[in-house]
Amino acid sequence: MKTQNVSRTVLAAGVGAVLAATALLYVPELLDQGPPPPPGPAERATIAAHAGAQAALPDLAALIGDREKWLRAHPDDDASWAELGAAYTERGARLGDVRDYPRAEKALRRSLAERPAARGNTAAQLGLAALAGARGDWKSAKEWGEKVRKADPHRWPAYPVLMDAYNGLGDYKAAQKAMETLEGLHAGAVVRTRAAQTYRDRGWREDADAAALDAVALAETAPDKAAALARLGDLAWERGEPDEALARFGAALTQVRDHGPSLAGRARALTALGRTDEALRDWRAALARLPLPEYVLEAGELSESLGLNGDARALYERLRTGTWAGGEVPLALLDADHGNAAAAVTRMRAEWARGHRSVRVADALGWALYRAGRPKEALEYATRATEEGLRSALFSYHRGEIERALAETGPARRHLAEALRINPHFSPLLAPRAAEAVAAIGEPSDELPKELRAEPETEPVKGRGAGPGTAPKPPKAEAAAAAPRP
Repeated sequence: MKTQNVSRTVLAAGVGAVLAATALLYVPELLDQGPPPPPGPAERATIAAHAGAQAALPDLAALIGDREKWLRAHPDDDASWAELGAAYTERGARLGDVRDYPRAEKALRRSLAERPAARGNTAAQLGLAALAGARGDWKSAKEWGEKVRKADPHRWPAYPVLMDAYNGLGDYKAAQKAMETLEGLHAGAVVRTRAAQTYRDRGWREDADAAALDAVALAETAPDKAAALARLGDLAWERGEPDEALARFGAALTQVRDHGPSLAGRARALTALGRTDEALRDWRAALARLPLPEYVLEAGELSESLGLNGDARALYERLRTGTWAGGEVPLALLDADHGNAAAAVTRMRAEWARGHRSVRVADALGWALYRAGRPKEALEYATRATEEGLRSALFSYHRGEIERALAETGPARRHLAEALRINPHFSPLLAPRAAEAVAAIGEPSDELPKELRAEPETEPVKGRGAGPGTAPKPPKAEAAAAAPRP
């Protein structure tokens, strides 16, 4: 599909780690010597959080209800306010529901009011870092996360949040360093899923796949296992293996029947395999479960590629008029390709000015500039997007088209072909255009470039007898140097 897939699965895992750092421990009273009763939904959510795992959504909802009830009677409990805020953020991230974010901010601010940061309330600060990340405000996420790290360098849930922030700001070295620190502090499925994302961003595909397989083996809950399997599916999809991706997303959906990222991933794989009716069905299910802006755009472009123009227009309008968290890149790509390219440039210039300089933003800004008729400016950003390490078919396609507009035929051919080599099904709209562009450019000429051609031999001068065995006449400078001095 058109948009570069963002790892919302990884983001949700980081938010879940924050819940692990804020969760209170339920300890049932032992009234007799019999076995304790099985844990209820709220307890299960807390147990999962303490293990650094994702809770099932019904259990998370039960935890939220339990904390709300408790706080009505105990409004001065700063720890419960922080836990409630973290739970709201996690639910919002996993459901794509921005309505939970104001509730989360209110709860976290109340926690700080009851116990200020100066008195050691790192739980609320960490919750605000995760909330900022869920909203796509990477600068604030970094600021809150670094405050927590400074106060308690061994608080492992701070590092997934910081990694998201650094990646969003385009500071990949800092993200890598945070990953290394996290691996020294904690183990388990969350950490291995994070490692898979880091390796993928650096272009180390085999390492990413191995780390994601580790995450599947280490997962202790069905949501964690589904997240790790979805990561494996994403990796298979990105390297152009739709059959493998389909199997992995299917396995994830056996763990969580309506897992949003896996429904979206399966829709991509089905499209590549020509099973478009099933793909449209899965896109509808994905949008009902997890309505993310990039999913809306991808579903719209599939509809457009099938000639379902009315459906495509409805989805594009939904994207334009919706309320989204962190939807600037999909909105810019929508404007660039299906609307107002100048507006897309303005949108992405604003993101760049905010310090949001990830490869996704660089690619979207470069493409918007190209679509607005400014390919020379566009190439700088397209080059940046393709040279950070991530192997993206979409990024390579964008760069190739920009180079083609600048008559840089060799690089254009190379990058357009690379896009199809990375993933020949990367977009139902753009992959066919990439193939057409490669065909239009044609094969490279057998003739060497002018700068690589050998200099022609000097013609012999008449009367000098430059036959076989006769040395060519030296240039004037050499002849002068060889002449005897007076």
